[in-house]
Amino acid sequence: MRHTLLLLSCFCSFFVLAQKKQKIQNNYDLIDAKMDKMPLAYAQSMDSVSHYIKSNFETESDKIRAVFYWTANTISYDTENMFLVNFEEKPQDRVVKILNTKKGICVDYANVFKEIANLLGMKTFVVQGYVKTNGVVNNLAHVWNAAKIDDKWYLFDPTWGSGYVINGVFTRRINNEYFKADPEIMINTHMPFDYLWQFREYPIGNQEFINGVYLGDDTKQKFDFVNEIIRLESLSRVDQCKESIVRIEKGGMKNQHVSQAYISKKRELMFEEDNVRRVKFEKVQAKFREVANQFSMSIVQLNNFIDYRNKRFQPPLPDKEIKRMIQEPIDRLLDTKDSILYLEENIDEQNRVNLEGLKSSIAQTLERSDKHLQFVKTYLATKSGSTGKRVTPKTK
Repeated sequence: MRHTLLLLSCFCSFFVLAQKKQKIQNNYDLIDAKMDKMPLAYAQSMDSVSHYIKSNFETESDKIRAVFYWTANTISYDTENMFLVNFEEKPQDRVVKILNTKKGICVDYANVFKEIANLLGMKTFVVQGYVKTNGVVNNLAHVWNAAKIDDKWYLFDPTWGSGYVINGVFTRRINNEYFKADPEIMINTHMPFDYLWQFREYPIGNQEFINGVYLGDDTKQKFDFVNEIIRLESLSRVDQCKESIVRIEKGGMKNQHVSQAYISKKRELMFEEDNVRRVKFEKVQAKFREVANQFSMSIVQLNNFIDYRNKRFQPPLPDKEIKRMIQEPIDRLLDTKDSILYLEENIDEQNRVNLEGLKSSIAQTLERSDKHLQFVKTYLATKSGSTGKRVTPKTK
């Protein structure tokens, strides 16, 4: 549900004739030709596609070209189902469907590109935003990619790079303007909701993008996007969402695209926070069960020892075995210390009474067990120093 609003608006409007312009890049011909020769069997999964690319190309530049070309040349824009989004569909199921039908919308192009590139070890992200064609902001949002190639950030749009749509008909024509695009050029047509993905030290605001009139850098605060991206990867998903929301706000809520993206990111934050709470709750429950099970097993072991002691240590066992019988339940209870500390810090008030009861039972059992242990130590020491028969009193 995190991409609900985005999917609803993701028509990926790349239908104008301006997008038909194409630069001829002869240095890509060999790579593209080799991808054209990829056996169909490899196209059944992203793992197999990435394996073929890894086996046939060495440099990051060649590999990312292979990913871009295969994605743009394989997936056709799905004009018939652009608004038919199944929100219950799992991402992995959607990818399988795209690989089978070879049809999708912009988010599908971007996700396939990202997954294959990441499998090849190239740091790649999906970028959400909106676009302009012929200087006019399109009515619908868009999705593209960012990837770090040879230690430099580039932008990719496999959707616009795949062809164009006129009158509802998709025509494939590879457009290399959207392969390894310079962020300084891409910003003329592609505006990320989160200015982090502009890759600019002085990000452009939404109003500047809409008007096509950029204010001078001296009016803005410098933004260290390189280190911010590095720091981003160390953050939790919750903190990533929080910081992205702040950046979206700073960029200016200037149109419906940005407003919808802001709402979508807020919902994503709620989803991630709920997920954190759920994971924490499940971990607390698991820890509680673990401690309770350890306690139950220690009680069984302690009762076995008491039964053996009440039988006056008959039949005879080695001293080491007798000591083990009482030491094991003690060690088992002591091993719950870290789990109990975790529970004390994280358990909810509703279950705290149960935890306190369990802690009290463990403490009482440890006290009883220690008395048995001291008795065993005395008994074994006395036994080893005497040749006579010793009568051992029964205990409870």
